[in-house]
Amino acid sequence: METTYIQAAWFLPAALPICLFAAWNDMKDMKIPNFVTLALLVSFLVLGPFALGLETFLWRLLHFAVVLVAGFILSVIGRVGAGDAKFAAAMAPFIAYDDMKLFAGLLAASLLAAFFGHRLLRMIPQVQLMTPDWRSWQDHQFPAGLALGLSLIMYLGMAFQQG
Repeated sequence: METTYIQAAWFLPAALPICLFAAWNDMKDMKIPNFVTLALLVSFLVLGPFALGLETFLWRLLHFAVVLVAGFILSVIGRVGAGDAKFAAAMAPFIAYDDMKLFAGLLAASLLAAFFGHRLLRMIPQVQLMTPDWRSWQDHQFPAGLALGLSLIMYLGMAFQQG
């Protein structure tokens, strides 16, 4: 794993509550608000130079640009939601290039677990009664912010645990 314990120690405390809020809000309202995406990106912009050093920090900003363009294209053709695309772009700088395969596996596992877990929970009437205002229970779309946030938390958590 390329991301180190020290880097994760810088990033995880900021990313954890933001990712949890994004997941929660996406399940509740089927939206990831722009201020949440901006908060994640700003946390990287503020902490990144200290955690990574300037050269690595600048290279990681390229991850943001690449994922933003790809997400925009996928959003325009209707494959992902705009909020999901923007949030994925804000997440991208946190992931080391050499860890892309690892992160892709975490994202795939998160998508499967979140999708099936969400679909299972929405079939339980008691769960819906506890959260009656959640749009994701009725919407045919999947709140991908749940899987996106979970995958970044797991990635940073794995790096932190190595220390």
